Amino acid sequence: MELFHYLETYDYEQVVFCHDQASGLKAIIAIHDTTLGPALGGCRMWSYASEEEALTDALRLARGMTYKAAAAGLNLGGGKTVVVGNAKTDKTEALFRSLGRYIQGLGGRYITAEDVGTDVHDMDIIHQETDYVTGISKTYGSSGNPSPMTALGVFRGMLATAKVALGTDDLSGKTIAIQGLGSVGYELAEHLHHVGAQLIVSDINDEVLRRAAEELNAKVVAPSDILSVQCDILAPCALGAVVNDQSIAHLRCQAIAGSANNQLAEERHGDALHEMGILYAPDYVINSGGLINVADELEGYQVERARAKVEGIYDIMLRLYETSSRDNLPTHLAANRMAQARIDQLRAVRSTYLEQAKNAPRRTHH
Repeated sequence: MELFHYLETYDYEQVVFCHDQASGLKAIIAIHDTTLGPALGGCRMWSYASEEEALTDALRLARGMTYKAAAAGLNLGGGKTVVVGNAKTDKTEALFRSLGRYIQGLGGRYITAEDVGTDVHDMDIIHQETDYVTGISKTYGSSGNPSPMTALGVFRGMLATAKVALGTDDLSGKTIAIQGLGSVGYELAEHLHHVGAQLIVSDINDEVLRRAAEELNAKVVAPSDILSVQCDILAPCALGAVVNDQSIAHLRCQAIAGSANNQLAEERHGDALHEMGILYAPDYVINSGGLINVADELEGYQVERARAKVEGIYDIMLRLYETSSRDNLPTHLAANRMAQARIDQLRAVRSTYLEQAKNAPRRTHH
């Protein structure tokens, strides 16, 4: 990767390489854009195959967070941390405290939270070195695990998607296929079961599948079959890049609305869904409930206020679909335009203010 060329192409602000020999820390903090406010984005711990793969992941995820925060109406920018290591075997107090010192050194330009491979306990350790961390234990007046709010947001976004794609937001009797029953996927399944939806599910964990079959009357299918089942809405809640050259020809749904990040393997797959008449809920908009929830901590966390903001994803999605329909734009491009317009508007306001400040007559002191 030609790093500076990439940073220039996608307008990144800063990349910090964090290394501490004593604790074994190897991490990358990517800050994409702070026009709307400090960059907020989770800390991911993963056994990357190479340093370049870790860097690519950090950059891609940071940029996604910029758009996610902007589309959600938050006064936050986008950033991300990736820690190179095995989340099951390499975690130590020293490693996360070392990372906390790096985050503290950024002076509030970047705020972290949990992500894949990290949890509330890890954030509590980071919190010993810095205040610029969210998703810490409730004992600190925080929100704790953001997964329930993420799932609520996806559910609300799915209702809006159904209203446009199916003509109704009543999901009773509708068939929803969920790929992945992790902490967000299972909670989403519970919301859907509660409103009478028929569930088809897949996961690599047999125990969670048994639970879904017993508790939620879900039909279980193999992971290799879930993307091609006949359903009203497909909900990818596991890995990214599930809408790709192989899967797209086999889709038998009217809409796609799930919690997974980066569901489109490439932008052109969003164009293809648009041409096929499959309504796609842009992932970084529909899955922003967790971000909205932890962002509320910055104001002094109030669960009811956070829940009300998360439920507002319903209206955000409807506005997005209205823009897509009016401008005949694929929904992923409509989402990008909506987010970028907000960033550009605030950037213009800021530059105007700075210009006025620069040209203001200087007061002379006698």
